[in-house]
Amino acid sequence: MTTRRGELTLIERVRRAQLIEVTIELVADRGYAGASLAAIAERAGLTKAAVLYHFPTKAAVVRAAHEHALSALVGEVAAAVEAADAAAGPAAYIRSMVGHLRRHPRHTRMIIEAMVHDGGDHDPAERWRPLAEIIARARDARSRGNDSDPRTTAIIVGGAIDAIVSEQLHDPEYDTAQAAEQLIEMLDRSLA
Repeated sequence: MTTRRGELTLIERVRRAQLIEVTIELVADRGYAGASLAAIAERAGLTKAAVLYHFPTKAAVVRAAHEHALSALVGEVAAAVEAADAAAGPAAYIRSMVGHLRRHPRHTRMIIEAMVHDGGDHDPAERWRPLAEIIARARDARSRGNDSDPRTTAIIVGGAIDAIVSEQLHDPEYDTAQAAEQLIEMLDRSLA
């Protein structure tokens, strides 16, 4: 079904997208262990062999689902930060990050499950470095001479975001928008 140039056909792209969405649903609903190849195939209305045609292993389809969820998150956050001036970058980051994760709880669970089951093969700097750069630019734009460490601040803010999102997963009524605003106020005071 693949074209001579190695590109996926429209049908293959659609089927892969379906399998990624089904995998996100299963991982969110049942956890990593509950998203077996057989369960993915059943929910998609396919055979296990059809799933294996598109993804050679469960790890491959879960990795693709994780990348899809992460890409959607990163794209939204990046757009929000780029639209804000440097001084407002951290607030845009926090609002968009918390907002996206609130609106997409299945993506949130997918990201968490994939990180837990990736075998610890990730660099923590991939998470804190972009936020540290945003914080450093905001600090410089505010010209207040604050000498706090952007890395440490980013790690603290990232942990707070994780806690806010975790609380919302356990209590869907938790007001994450208000929590994000409170975190922004705390960060603004630290950058003053």
